[in-house]
Amino acid sequence: MKDSIKIYLLMILTTIFWAGAFIAAKLSSPYIPVFTLTFLRFSLATIILYFIIKIKDKKVYKPTKKDIPAFLFTGIIGMFGYHIFFFSSVKYTTAINSSIIGASNPIITTILCVIFLKEKVNYKRIFGIILSFIGVFLTITNAKIETIKNISLNKGDILMLVAVLLWSIYMVYSKKISKNYTPITLIFYSFLVCTLFLIPFVLYETPLKYVSTIPYYSYIAIIYMSIFPSVIGYLIQQMSIKEIGPGKTSVFNNLVPVFSIILSILILGETITVIKLFTTALIISGVYICQKN
Repeated sequence: MKDSIKIYLLMILTTIFWAGAFIAAKLSSPYIPVFTLTFLRFSLATIILYFIIKIKDKKVYKPTKKDIPAFLFTGIIGMFGYHIFFFSSVKYTTAINSSIIGASNPIITTILCVIFLKEKVNYKRIFGIILSFIGVFLTITNAKIETIKNISLNKGDILMLVAVLLWSIYMVYSKKISKNYTPITLIFYSFLVCTLFLIPFVLYETPLKYVSTIPYYSYIAIIYMSIFPSVIGYLIQQMSIKEIGPGKTSVFNNLVPVFSIILSILILGETITVIKLFTTALIISGVYICQKN
C-alpha cells in the first residue's frame, strides 16, 4: 500500500513536469524545428540515462536478439510514432481538438487493458475517467457554448487519434513486458531507438542554419525537457505502469491541464477564472475516484 501511495505522489510530480514541458515548448519551438527539437530532447535524455545506469548498475544491459523486437516496438510505436503523428496532427487541427482527443487516452488505454491484459474495471473507475474527461473538456473549451459548437473533425484529428492510440498501445505493451526489464532499461532503449529514427527527419530540417538565431533560454528549455519530463517523467511512468497498471497510470495525464494552468499563472502571468477552478476540481475528483480502491 505504501508503495502505491509513493507511486501516486510521484505520478502527480510527473504531471507537473509534463505541464512544465508545455511552457518549455513555448520558449523553444518558435526557434527550433519540431523534429530537431524532439531529437535534441531525446538524444540528451538518452545520454543522461546512460550515465545514470553506469553509475547505478556499473554496466548497461546488453540486449540479445529476443530483446530487439521489444525495444524497437516501444521506441518506434511509443516514442517515435507518437511524436510523428502528434506533430503532424498539429498542422491540420486546433489546439482545442488535439487536447480533447489527447484527454481520451485513459479511456482508450482502459479498453486495451480489458482486451489484452484481462483487467477488470468497476463502475467507480469508469465514472472517474468520464468525470476527469469532462473536466478536461470544459477546461480546454472554457465551458463556452460557442467554442463547443464550433468544434469540428478534420484530418488532423484523425492523426491525433492515431497518436493517442499508439501511446495507449505503448503503455499496455510496456506492462506486458515489464517483468523482463527494469524501468530504466526499457526507457533507455526506447529513447535510443527514437533518437536513431529521428535522424533522417533532422537532416531534412537542416537545423544548422537556425543555430545563430536560437536564444539561450531555448537551450535551457531543451535541458529541462530532457531531464524532467523525459528522464524523470518517463521513468516514473514506467514504474507506475509496473506497479498500478497502464489504465490507472494513464488517468494522471488529465492532471496536466491543471498544472499547466497553475504554471501559466505563475510563469506567464495568465489569469484564473471561476470556471477554471470548477473544472480543475472535476479533473482532480475524477483522478482520485479512479485511483481509490
